[in-house]
Amino acid sequence: MCRSIVKLRAETPASEEDIEAAALQFVRKISGFRKPSRANEEVFAKAVAEIAASSRTLLDGLVVRGRPAG
Repeated sequence: MCRSIVKLRAETPASEEDIEAAALQFVRKISGFRKPSRANEEVFAKAVAEIAASSRTLLDGLVVRGRPAG
């Protein structure tokens, strides 16, 4: 598995697909599972959704020179 998470803060805003993919990559790395078992699918999906939402909040709130926040 890849050792680094993709950086989403760039010149252009990250798409929802990019944020979701990064959240999935993070959950896979933390859990140690590429694909969860059926018993863990729900908690896995919930973690991805929560991390994606938190990531969007963070990216929307960052102040980057030359670009307004939000």
